[in-house]
Amino acid sequence: MHFLGVFSGRRLTLATALAAVAITAATQAAYANVVITQVSSDPFTNTNAQHRTEVEPDTFVQGSTIVSTFQVGRVASGGSSDIGFATSNTSGATWSGGFLSGITVNQGGGAYQSASDPAVAFDAMHNVWLIASLGVNGPGGNLAVFTSRSSDGGHTWSGPVTVATGQLDKEWITCDNTSTSPFFGHCYVEYDITNASNALRMQTSTNGGLTWGTARTTSDGAHGLGGQPVVRPNGTVLVPYQSSGSIRSFRSIDGGATWRATVLVSGVAHHTDAGGLRSGILPSAEIDSAGTAYVVWSDCRFRSGCPANDIVLSKSTSETTWGAPVRVPIDATTSTVDHFVPGIGVDRSTAGATARLGLTYYFYPVSNCTASTCQLDVGYISSTNGGATWSTATQLAGPMSLSWLPNTTQGRMFGDYISTSVLAGGRAFPVIPVATAPTGSTFNQAMFVPTGGLAVGAGAAAASDAGAAAVPASSAAAMALTIQ
Repeated sequence: MHFLGVFSGRRLTLATALAAVAITAATQAAYANVVITQVSSDPFTNTNAQHRTEVEPDTFVQGSTIVSTFQVGRVASGGSSDIGFATSNTSGATWSGGFLSGITVNQGGGAYQSASDPAVAFDAMHNVWLIASLGVNGPGGNLAVFTSRSSDGGHTWSGPVTVATGQLDKEWITCDNTSTSPFFGHCYVEYDITNASNALRMQTSTNGGLTWGTARTTSDGAHGLGGQPVVRPNGTVLVPYQSSGSIRSFRSIDGGATWRATVLVSGVAHHTDAGGLRSGILPSAEIDSAGTAYVVWSDCRFRSGCPANDIVLSKSTSETTWGAPVRVPIDATTSTVDHFVPGIGVDRSTAGATARLGLTYYFYPVSNCTASTCQLDVGYISSTNGGATWSTATQLAGPMSLSWLPNTTQGRMFGDYISTSVLAGGRAFPVIPVATAPTGSTFNQAMFVPTGGLAVGAGAAAASDAGAAAVPASSAAAMALTIQ
């Protein structure tokens, strides 16, 4: 296990550039509305990766502990040098971190050339944190879904536990943390099998991720990508995912023993983001204390002619039906702004009409741009009434030039997904990749948090489904389906 000390004093302000860990942030700082603090940096030197880069964060909060995980040292052909983590046990005031061992050849003697798709969860029954990851280019060319365990609040982590091997992609993890649930302590991993047309699979652990049960499919043999399981207080597991041209969902009502047929959340209309940026329509999902599920994705149905994407939100209280997507009112539908790759956070101590939501997203101020002119920014908006109305949006970071981001076979990359976590009754904490200009051939892209978190505030801008174009489920082409 590799452990780093606490990151302190590494911040960006409107007038101050960060001068530590090879990051020069004067350009970024000049346009941001908040102070951000660095929580990790890429230390690796393997020549098949693009250093120093960190991409694709996930977060989870339990009590005063926030754990994030992300790729470190992006490899153009897939995955990264290793999986990193950054942990706060002080409600986001201080952070420490390191890198998982035993997965890749670059850290702790693992057998895989790279690692990808990190996701984090907490198992309250067994008091263990779990990071799921994907080993890439291993023995026989296979991939593997792993879980690494921490029983000390997210500071040190076990070697990887194998969940599944094969041609796999885009795993995700969650646990049932409701003490009154009949399946309290069950944890669930979702992934897809790429050489079986992305057939979806679910596996369950009942012992804190030490072992995992049989791989199971949905009753209708679903195929798709990027499922994000969430658990209702009654123990039902909902799994929204990306299908071809739509967002769909399926569920289990028996603790993962069986998985029911999928239902449609919504068709998707999607504008291809300019400049060769790697992005898509993977959903982000969370749940509130009453079991309302919230799913967001990028969608252009509210823009005449589909020139840019908004972030849209659909909710479900019934497990099998979903509300019509509403547009999160970040700006006017006549704006030039293109919004994409959202990460929603929900205060799990709130519900319904008083549910507190924080939403982080990336955006171009001008959608119609090129690889050399696109400006990449990070935004944030919040709601205190379950998404009925929203605060004024604020900019967290940017502008970033696309040439500052690592390259992949599918374009410049900051992550196929991002994440936001909201403290109970408190502030929101996204962990975001922020890039500045490379130093020679060395990138400067690392993970940051808004210093002290972000307010979850009320606002008067109303979400609405008015003006949406009709979107059949087959209207949007599926994004590339092997995207480690």
